[in-house]
Amino acid sequence: MSKELGIIIPVYNEAENIGETVRAIEAKVKTPHAIYIVYDFDEDNTLPVVKRLKEGGVDLVLLKNSAGEVVNAIKIGLREADERYLLVTMADLSDDYGVVDAMVQKAGQGFDVVCGSRYAKGGRQIGGPLLKKTLSRLAGLSLRHLARIPTSDVTNSFKLYRKSMVDVLTIESEGGFEIAMEIVVKAHFSGYRVAEIPCIWHDRQQGASRFRILHWMPNYLKWYRFALKKALFP
Repeated sequence: MSKELGIIIPVYNEAENIGETVRAIEAKVKTPHAIYIVYDFDEDNTLPVVKRLKEGGVDLVLLKNSAGEVVNAIKIGLREADERYLLVTMADLSDDYGVVDAMVQKAGQGFDVVCGSRYAKGGRQIGGPLLKKTLSRLAGLSLRHLARIPTSDVTNSFKLYRKSMVDVLTIESEGGFEIAMEIVVKAHFSGYRVAEIPCIWHDRQQGASRFRILHWMPNYLKWYRFALKKALFP
């Protein structure tokens, strides 16, 4: 029987973090949920830890991303998870699981996308590269004012989506985490309702980040220009 919330976690050698991440979710998220771990290759060191957690009774589903790349892992999770609401989060303990139930409640009020916002009142971003923080803040605040997108944090991957909406949107992203920006921008200009909940983001403490800001910058700029064009020339 399907639960209310599917939590999608793309992983790449996250043995150091995945156990604590899953335990944090189980402790803080009271909404009935299943957790989808999306991995690229069978030798990923995350898998033995996940299998032990499954044996301990945690509702975990393993999905293999044969195509590789984090964007494809997220796409697979969004496609395969069948819960009413889908949350994308990372395995590095950066996201704020204490606000997930509030995100679900917000979606229950009729919103189709609920963004975890580092830049809303009450939100914070702790650590992380200065360039990344500056660019994401500028993108979020400028699109809020210029394109009227109702979130100040359009780039954050920590977002909750209504499954029925995701199923009908055409997702074009092929690079990386810009998929979150694409979805929220397309949702807004397709008439879906977008909201935000303040959250606190912490930079990872263990393992290496796979975020490649310079490599993915053209992909973010594509959806930034898309949003401005839609707003200025509807």
